[in-house]
Amino acid sequence: MKITFLGTGTSQGVPMILSNHPVNSSKDLKDNRLRSSVLVSWNEFSYLIDCGPDFRQQVLRAEVKNINGILFTHEHSDHIAGLDDIRPYCYKIGAMPIYAQKRVMTCLEKRYDYIFQKENRYPGAAQVEENIIEDQVFELNGITITPINLLHGTLEIFGYRFDNFAYLTDIKYIKEEEKEKLKNLEVLVVSAIRYEPHPTHFNVEEALAFIEEIKPKKAYITHISHMLGFHKEVSKALPENVYLSYDGLELEI
Repeated sequence: MKITFLGTGTSQGVPMILSNHPVNSSKDLKDNRLRSSVLVSWNEFSYLIDCGPDFRQQVLRAEVKNINGILFTHEHSDHIAGLDDIRPYCYKIGAMPIYAQKRVMTCLEKRYDYIFQKENRYPGAAQVEENIIEDQVFELNGITITPINLLHGTLEIFGYRFDNFAYLTDIKYIKEEEKEKLKNLEVLVVSAIRYEPHPTHFNVEEALAFIEEIKPKKAYITHISHMLGFHKEVSKALPENVYLSYDGLELEI
Protein backbone atom coordinates (compact mmCIF):
# COMPACT_ATOMS: atom_id res chain seq x y z
CA MET A 1 0.00 0.00 0.00
CA LYS A 2 1.23 3.49 -0.88
CA ILE A 3 0.23 6.67 0.91
CA THR A 4 0.72 10.03 -0.82
CA PHE A 5 0.25 13.19 1.23
CA LEU A 6 -1.34 15.58 -1.25
CA GLY A 7 -1.73 18.29 1.39
CA THR A 8 -0.86 18.63 5.07
CA GLY A 9 -2.10 22.10 6.00
CA THR A 10 -4.97 23.35 8.08
CA SER A 11 -8.11 25.01 6.69
CA GLN A 12 -6.32 28.16 5.51
CA GLY A 13 -3.14 26.50 4.30
CA VAL A 14 0.43 27.70 4.80
CA PRO A 15 1.35 30.44 4.04
CA MET A 16 -1.81 32.00 5.42
CA ILE A 17 -3.28 35.10 3.80
CA LEU A 18 -2.45 38.38 5.60
CA SER A 19 -0.30 36.71 8.25
CA ASN A 20 3.20 37.99 8.98
CA HIS A 21 4.15 34.93 11.05
CA PRO A 22 7.74 33.93 10.07
CA VAL A 23 6.73 30.42 8.95
CA ASN A 24 4.69 32.02 6.18
CA SER A 25 7.91 33.43 4.71
CA SER A 26 9.89 30.21 4.97
CA LYS A 27 11.97 29.16 1.95
CA ASP A 28 11.73 25.51 3.01
CA LEU A 29 9.19 23.85 0.72
CA LYS A 30 8.16 21.58 3.60
CA ASP A 31 6.68 24.66 5.27
CA ASN A 32 4.35 25.28 2.32
CA ARG A 33 1.17 23.33 3.00
CA LEU A 34 -1.94 22.87 0.88
CA ARG A 35 -5.16 21.77 2.57
CA SER A 36 -5.05 18.24 4.02
CA SER A 37 -5.74 15.19 1.84
CA VAL A 38 -4.13 11.81 1.18
CA LEU A 39 -4.23 9.31 -1.66
CA VAL A 40 -4.24 5.63 -0.67
CA SER A 41 -3.11 3.26 -3.44
CA TRP A 42 -2.74 -0.50 -3.79
CA ASN A 43 -2.42 -2.69 -6.87
CA GLU A 44 -4.06 -0.64 -9.64
CA PHE A 45 -6.50 1.14 -7.30
CA SER A 46 -6.31 4.62 -5.72
CA TYR A 47 -8.75 6.22 -3.28
CA LEU A 48 -8.73 9.83 -2.13
CA ILE A 49 -9.53 10.88 1.43
CA ASP A 50 -11.10 14.35 1.23
CA CYS A 51 -11.22 16.62 -1.79
CA GLY A 52 -10.46 20.15 -0.68
CA PRO A 53 -10.04 23.48 -2.47
CA ASP A 54 -6.45 22.65 -3.52
CA PHE A 55 -7.42 19.36 -5.23
CA ARG A 56 -6.59 20.51 -8.76
CA GLN A 57 -3.14 21.77 -7.81
CA GLN A 58 -2.46 18.67 -5.72
CA VAL A 59 -3.24 16.08 -8.38
CA LEU A 60 -1.33 18.01 -11.04
CA ARG A 61 1.70 18.24 -8.78
CA ALA A 62 1.57 14.56 -7.80
CA GLU A 63 0.68 13.45 -11.35
CA VAL A 64 -2.29 11.43 -10.13
CA LYS A 65 -3.49 9.44 -13.13
CA ASN A 66 -6.22 7.42 -11.48
CA ILE A 67 -8.81 7.87 -8.73
CA ASN A 68 -11.30 5.08 -8.08
CA GLY A 69 -13.29 6.85 -5.38
CA ILE A 70 -13.36 9.56 -2.72
CA LEU A 71 -13.96 9.11 1.01
CA PHE A 72 -15.06 12.21 2.92
CA THR A 73 -14.30 12.74 6.60
CA HIS A 74 -16.77 15.62 7.04
CA GLU A 75 -18.41 18.54 5.30
CA HIS A 76 -16.15 21.52 6.11
CA SER A 77 -15.00 23.46 3.07
CA ASP A 78 -11.33 22.53 3.34
CA HIS A 79 -12.37 18.88 2.89
CA ILE A 80 -15.00 19.13 0.12
CA ALA A 81 -14.45 22.31 -1.91
CA GLY A 82 -12.59 20.61 -4.77
CA LEU A 83 -15.38 18.29 -5.85
CA ASP A 84 -16.12 20.16 -9.08
CA ASP A 85 -12.54 19.54 -10.24
CA ILE A 86 -12.98 15.75 -10.41
CA ARG A 87 -14.47 16.20 -13.90
CA PRO A 88 -11.44 14.91 -15.86
CA TYR A 89 -11.51 11.68 -13.84
CA CYS A 90 -15.24 11.36 -14.56
CA TYR A 91 -14.52 11.70 -18.27
CA LYS A 92 -12.17 8.74 -17.83
CA ILE A 93 -14.18 6.40 -15.57
CA GLY A 94 -17.73 7.76 -15.59
CA ALA A 95 -19.50 8.51 -12.32
CA MET A 96 -17.01 8.87 -9.46
CA PRO A 97 -17.89 6.74 -6.41
CA ILE A 98 -18.04 8.93 -3.31
CA TYR A 99 -18.36 7.68 0.27
CA ALA A 100 -19.70 9.72 3.20
CA GLN A 101 -22.08 9.54 6.11
CA LYS A 102 -25.64 10.69 5.36
CA ARG A 103 -25.28 14.17 6.87
CA VAL A 104 -22.17 14.87 4.81
CA MET A 105 -23.78 13.57 1.62
CA THR A 106 -26.75 15.89 2.21
CA CYS A 107 -24.37 18.85 2.51
CA LEU A 108 -22.64 17.85 -0.73
CA GLU A 109 -26.01 17.58 -2.49
CA LYS A 110 -26.93 21.08 -1.33
CA ARG A 111 -23.61 22.72 -2.19
CA TYR A 112 -23.22 20.92 -5.53
CA ASP A 113 -26.85 20.57 -6.58
CA TYR A 114 -25.89 20.75 -10.27
CA ILE A 115 -23.70 17.65 -9.83
CA PHE A 116 -26.35 15.63 -8.03
CA GLN A 117 -29.45 16.60 -10.02
CA LYS A 118 -30.99 13.74 -11.99
CA GLU A 119 -32.79 15.66 -14.76
CA ASN A 120 -31.72 18.44 -17.12
CA ARG A 121 -28.10 18.02 -16.05
CA TYR A 122 -25.50 20.42 -17.34
CA PRO A 123 -23.56 18.21 -19.79
CA GLY A 124 -20.12 19.20 -18.49
CA ALA A 125 -20.86 18.61 -14.80
CA ALA A 126 -19.03 16.01 -12.79
CA GLN A 127 -20.85 12.75 -12.15
CA VAL A 128 -20.90 10.93 -8.82
CA GLU A 129 -22.13 7.61 -7.50
CA GLU A 130 -23.35 8.08 -3.92
CA ASN A 131 -22.42 5.55 -1.22
CA ILE A 132 -23.72 6.23 2.28
CA ILE A 133 -21.41 4.77 4.92
CA GLU A 134 -22.29 4.13 8.53
CA ASP A 135 -20.47 2.78 11.54
CA GLN A 136 -19.65 -0.54 9.94
CA VAL A 137 -16.77 -2.13 8.09
CA PHE A 138 -16.88 -2.24 4.28
CA GLU A 139 -14.53 -3.35 1.53
CA LEU A 140 -12.96 -1.58 -1.43
CA ASN A 141 -11.19 -3.76 -4.00
CA GLY A 142 -9.93 -6.30 -1.48
CA ILE A 143 -9.03 -3.81 1.29
CA THR A 144 -11.01 -3.65 4.53
CA ILE A 145 -12.12 -0.11 5.47
CA THR A 146 -13.13 0.67 9.05
CA PRO A 147 -14.79 4.03 9.78
CA ILE A 148 -13.54 5.56 13.04
CA ASN A 149 -15.96 7.83 14.89
CA LEU A 150 -14.32 11.07 16.01
CA LEU A 151 -15.47 14.39 17.40
CA HIS A 152 -14.27 17.58 15.74
CA GLY A 153 -15.33 19.82 18.59
CA THR A 154 -18.98 18.67 18.81
CA LEU A 155 -19.24 17.61 15.16
CA GLU A 156 -19.30 13.85 14.56
CA ILE A 157 -16.86 12.99 11.79
CA PHE A 158 -15.13 9.91 10.38
CA GLY A 159 -11.53 8.82 10.28
CA TYR A 160 -10.67 5.73 8.24
CA ARG A 161 -8.60 2.61 8.75
CA PHE A 162 -7.34 0.83 5.62
CA ASP A 163 -6.06 -2.53 6.87
CA ASN A 164 -3.04 -1.50 9.02
CA PHE A 165 -3.07 2.21 8.09
CA ALA A 166 -5.32 4.81 9.75
CA TYR A 167 -6.00 8.46 8.88
CA LEU A 168 -7.58 10.67 11.56
CA THR A 169 -7.85 14.35 10.77
CA ASP A 170 -9.63 17.19 12.61
CA ILE A 171 -9.84 15.09 15.78
CA LYS A 172 -10.49 16.58 19.21
CA TYR A 173 -12.10 13.65 21.05
CA ILE A 174 -12.39 9.91 20.53
CA LYS A 175 -14.34 7.38 22.60
CA GLU A 176 -12.65 4.40 24.20
CA GLU A 177 -14.52 1.90 22.02
CA GLU A 178 -13.25 3.64 18.89
CA LYS A 179 -9.66 3.36 20.12
CA GLU A 180 -10.13 -0.42 20.07
CA LYS A 181 -10.45 -0.17 16.28
CA LEU A 182 -6.93 1.24 16.08
CA LYS A 183 -4.91 -1.62 17.51
CA ASN A 184 -1.87 -3.06 15.69
CA LEU A 185 -1.34 -0.24 13.21
CA GLU A 186 1.74 0.05 11.06
CA VAL A 187 1.10 3.74 10.41
CA LEU A 188 -1.19 6.24 12.11
CA VAL A 189 -1.75 9.71 10.64
CA VAL A 190 -3.29 12.14 13.11
CA SER A 191 -3.82 15.89 13.09
CA ALA A 192 -2.15 18.39 15.42
CA ILE A 193 -2.81 21.98 14.52
CA ARG A 194 -0.38 23.80 16.86
CA TYR A 195 1.23 23.69 20.31
CA GLU A 196 -1.39 25.90 21.98
CA PRO A 197 -4.74 24.31 22.93
CA HIS A 198 -7.51 24.52 20.32
CA PRO A 199 -11.26 24.09 20.89
CA THR A 200 -11.87 21.67 18.01
CA HIS A 201 -8.48 20.11 17.15
CA PHE A 202 -5.75 18.17 18.91
CA ASN A 203 -2.74 20.25 19.76
CA VAL A 204 0.70 18.60 19.76
CA GLU A 205 0.50 17.51 23.41
CA GLU A 206 -2.86 15.81 22.86
CA ALA A 207 -1.73 14.16 19.62
CA LEU A 208 1.44 12.76 21.20
CA ALA A 209 -0.50 11.41 24.18
CA PHE A 210 -2.93 9.74 21.79
CA ILE A 211 -0.10 8.23 19.75
CA GLU A 212 1.50 6.90 22.91
CA GLU A 213 -1.79 5.27 23.87
CA ILE A 214 -2.52 3.73 20.45
CA LYS A 215 1.11 2.63 19.93
CA PRO A 216 1.40 2.42 16.13
CA LYS A 217 4.79 1.44 14.76
CA LYS A 218 5.02 4.90 13.18
CA ALA A 219 2.92 8.04 13.39
CA TYR A 220 2.72 11.12 11.19
CA ILE A 221 1.24 14.50 12.12
CA THR A 222 -0.89 16.37 9.58
CA HIS A 223 -3.44 19.26 9.33
CA ILE A 224 -0.73 21.66 10.47
CA SER A 225 -0.99 25.43 10.81
CA HIS A 226 1.81 27.97 10.51
CA MET A 227 1.56 28.39 14.29
CA LEU A 228 3.11 24.96 14.85
CA GLY A 229 6.46 26.32 13.70
CA PHE A 230 9.13 25.45 11.16
CA HIS A 231 9.12 21.87 9.86
CA LYS A 232 12.83 21.40 10.51
CA GLU A 233 12.67 22.63 14.10
CA VAL A 234 9.46 20.81 15.07
CA SER A 235 10.71 17.54 13.58
CA LYS A 236 13.73 17.56 15.90
CA ALA A 237 11.48 17.85 18.96
CA LEU A 238 9.23 14.87 18.18
CA PRO A 239 9.59 11.37 19.67
CA GLU A 240 11.60 8.79 17.76
CA ASN A 241 8.67 7.13 15.98
CA VAL A 242 6.68 10.32 15.29
CA TYR A 243 7.21 12.41 12.17
CA LEU A 244 5.92 15.67 10.78
CA SER A 245 4.30 15.06 7.42
CA TYR A 246 4.73 17.42 4.46
CA ASP A 247 3.17 17.87 1.05
CA GLY A 248 4.43 15.25 -1.39
CA LEU A 249 5.56 12.76 1.26
CA GLU A 250 5.11 9.16 0.11
CA LEU A 251 4.99 6.09 2.37
CA GLU A 252 5.07 2.41 1.51
CA ILE A 253 3.27 0.16 3.98
